[in-house]
Amino acid sequence: MSRIGKLPVALESGVKLDVAVTEAVVQGPKGKLTVPIPAGVSIKVEESNAIVERKDDSKTQRALHGLTRALLANAVLGVTKGFTKKLEIHGVGYRAAVKGKVVNFSLGYTHPVDFPIPEGIEVKIEKNTLLEISGFDKQQVGQVAAEMRALRPPDVYKLKGVRYADEQLRKKAGKTGA
Repeated sequence: MSRIGKLPVALESGVKLDVAVTEAVVQGPKGKLTVPIPAGVSIKVEESNAIVERKDDSKTQRALHGLTRALLANAVLGVTKGFTKKLEIHGVGYRAAVKGKVVNFSLGYTHPVDFPIPEGIEVKIEKNTLLEISGFDKQQVGQVAAEMRALRPPDVYKLKGVRYADEQLRKKAGKTGA
């Protein structure tokens, strides 16, 4: 049995789980998420736990079993506590500002870069160079953070650009003069 899949998902108070044949809908104080349920995998709700089961022991079913359990656990955590990613901006004159539903970046290009904030995502800016992206959908928070980082990925020689707060970068040595 899948080590991840066999663990029950704890449903905290205030979380409502509706299970259909092909999807499970998780509702909580922060929002509502839908988790797809693949064929051969089922979810049972017992007291304050959700248990994910599979019909056979094939390799694909074992993989889908653990995946479904992880997606369900992330959905429950998201609608109760939410997820955050932090980005840092390094470089002279590099900064960001929120204007309505748009983040305006100055990243050393000849023009400012506007990044629209999707629905369900909240962006806070501290000290012009620290961004905190938060929301209840883990996948969407990570995707928005990755797209913002891709606007100006860190340079390997001077380490200028947008990076994750916990990202460790290796600086390359420049050319040696001959």
